[in-house]
Amino acid sequence: MAISGQLVKLSGIDIDKVIQETNELIEQDKGLSPASKAMFNILILLIELLAKRIGLNSRNSSKPPSTDAPNVPKNKKGNSTNKPGGQSGHVGSTLEKVTTPDETKVISIDRATLPQGQYREDGFETRQVFDIHICRKVTEYQAQVLVNEKGQRFVAPFPDGVTKAVQYGKTVKAHAVYMSQYQLIPYGRIQEYFTDQLQIPISKGSIFNFNKVAHGLLTEFSAITKNHLIASARINVDETGINIGGKRRWLHCASNDLWTDFFPHEKRGCEAMDERGIIALFRGVLCHDHWKPYYRYVSCLHALCNAHHLRELLRSFEQDGQQWAKELDELLTAINIEMRNAGGVLPESVAKTYRQHYQKILRRAETECPAPVRAEGDKKQGRLKRSKSRNLLERLIKYEDDTLRFMTDINVPFTNNQGENDIRMTKVQQKISGCFRSMEGAEIFCRVRGYLSTCQKHGVSSSQAMELLFDGKLPDFAYQK
Repeated sequence: MAISGQLVKLSGIDIDKVIQETNELIEQDKGLSPASKAMFNILILLIELLAKRIGLNSRNSSKPPSTDAPNVPKNKKGNSTNKPGGQSGHVGSTLEKVTTPDETKVISIDRATLPQGQYREDGFETRQVFDIHICRKVTEYQAQVLVNEKGQRFVAPFPDGVTKAVQYGKTVKAHAVYMSQYQLIPYGRIQEYFTDQLQIPISKGSIFNFNKVAHGLLTEFSAITKNHLIASARINVDETGINIGGKRRWLHCASNDLWTDFFPHEKRGCEAMDERGIIALFRGVLCHDHWKPYYRYVSCLHALCNAHHLRELLRSFEQDGQQWAKELDELLTAINIEMRNAGGVLPESVAKTYRQHYQKILRRAETECPAPVRAEGDKKQGRLKRSKSRNLLERLIKYEDDTLRFMTDINVPFTNNQGENDIRMTKVQQKISGCFRSMEGAEIFCRVRGYLSTCQKHGVSSSQAMELLFDGKLPDFAYQK
């Protein structure tokens, strides 16, 4: 993420310059009373705070891009020499002919339209039309009944699972759960779909029960996922607020390139993470956004998300005028590019040179952004309040190893995007449905959603994953060591 040299501006007005000029005028005006000066200072402070808040966007804070003003410049990718369209090796989705069509219609030539002459057969030209046929399929099982001379009745056994006079099949259940938990379609719209498109009456309660059945069928898979994450070299962790019955609760995510685990809880901190029991037993590298409770787990190494650092550095430069922040942004970006070009890890000598450059920038930053000094006569106890830039600087100094771990460990990414991407659909679900009605509903969503996310990472489609589940099976990768 490149940093521009623009200071805080609003409609082309340099706010910093205007505030500086106003302060000079106030100091020069000897006719102002101390009370008036104090009032003007408060007003100027409020204007400065508001101007800086307006200057926050997705590039320099954690605000989502959807909140950006139209004039906020977007992060542009570097110039590419690739031609437009799909690149070499890209798996396309072009419609191609199949060798075994479901139906074949032969079109004969009306010979009356042809000129006179002798003709012979020379094969066919073929064109295929792909379409869908949405319909229900009702299978009636008729179990033969025999009665012997004593009046005893004997009924042929029905297939396993066929227990009622009328019931829903496995495909209906799998399809309903797929639409609910993967496509995030509300129950009412799923109900309309089954009624209108398939002529299958279904209630919202039945859809919930299907989801509940899926949750129970995934008990073994949930334990498998947990064990794989504990044994992995790296996991990405994140958490986000969710609404359960009108109350704020938390959804925790632990994941990597192959496995995803979601877990809802009333608490955000270590109590919830200990209850799930993944991080407490983990011994690899924990990648996160520097939320402090993660650092209470000392049995693993830590790696910090540099996407967060780049946004904070940009804010420090744009709003606080910190030159060191611009230099460090450029350095981290350069290291990331060279690390990718080197195949995911830098040679020790190169990493050492970059680390020395990192330390040099932060030493200069100590002069540009010094720690606050307690005023003479101030008898208050405790730590003095720091600016955002100073807090960032102290964090980058203290957690240097965790910030730069991506240089030398091939398992450590530059950012925590894996965890944030895995948890993103939870935010979409909250926007669509508004909230979970109960903790049970949240637990169902987390387990099913974690299963579908993991299946996708292993190349198993979500629809195929649900069909396997309701067929009483798990994908083959679940049993591979």
